[in-house]
Amino acid sequence: MSKVNIKVLADQLQLSVSTISKALRDSYEISDETKKKVLELATRLNYVPNPYASSLRRKKSKTIAVVLPEVADNFFSLAINGIQSVAETKGYHVLIYLSHEKFANEKTILEDCASGRVDGVLISISSETNSADHINRLQGNNIPVVFFDREQEGIETARVTTNDFDCGFMAANLLLQKGCHKPAFVSISESLPLLLNRMEGFKAALNKAGIPETDQQIVYCTDNDSMYKQIKSILQSEHRPDGLIASVEKIVTPVYLACHELNIRIPHDIKVIAFATLDTAPILNPPLTTITQPAFEIGKAAATLLFKGIEKSSFDLRKEKVVIPSVLIERESTL
Repeated sequence: MSKVNIKVLADQLQLSVSTISKALRDSYEISDETKKKVLELATRLNYVPNPYASSLRRKKSKTIAVVLPEVADNFFSLAINGIQSVAETKGYHVLIYLSHEKFANEKTILEDCASGRVDGVLISISSETNSADHINRLQGNNIPVVFFDREQEGIETARVTTNDFDCGFMAANLLLQKGCHKPAFVSISESLPLLLNRMEGFKAALNKAGIPETDQQIVYCTDNDSMYKQIKSILQSEHRPDGLIASVEKIVTPVYLACHELNIRIPHDIKVIAFATLDTAPILNPPLTTITQPAFEIGKAAATLLFKGIEKSSFDLRKEKVVIPSVLIERESTL
């Protein structure tokens, strides 16, 4: 059966599309008798209103897009909740797109968004993204863009992030205070700005402590499928680190699994810190020390800025740079 729309209702009742539309909106211009006929037919035919139709006529889709690299990370789940909390108050729908950490996917998604399907875009870029052309084209179509968590440098627009350099410094400093002499920083990208900032903070702390560069291990695990093997290889090497910073949440499970299989004790043989918002961090064995990002607040702040850009063409998103600090929570993995 083809989809039932207003035109189908109008044809069956021998009424105009305008009359049907007004009846469904309970307009005072339509008699109660006509409204009753329209509603009875709509119910019988399982008519479902199209939330986009009237808004498209007003040149507004009443929809925003949220482009994410993944949802397995607890951070993004919490950020979506923050975004949704704002969108609901504005009467907007939220479309969630996943790039799966692929630049090609992200590019295709933004091309779709540029068609007028959405009124604005919130984006956290993929780990492969190192070009801004696809985002520039979106802005060229007068669709406002706001970065959250992961940003692309060279784009003049609002961004909501956390204090990544300071957190990298703070994490490394904690490892040094706990007696580590060969700490490692494990990253999933060689180009993602927030991970570079965390790495630079890590290196700054080690340089300040006089740790030579030969003992500063920066490890890249860019392939999700082989991450466990890479972590295991690091832990089996003759230069095995005595401290490890997981730059993103997805690294935590491979680290704990590899340590368990190799009988490497946390924190006795290696101390572990992760940038993570894991609810399970306190019940891991041992409980995990985390740099916890304010995910909900970041999502909420980013959505608030985006709607200002959507509602007021005079609002200059380029001037908006919001940094919400993360929190270091010490647990047994760094004792």
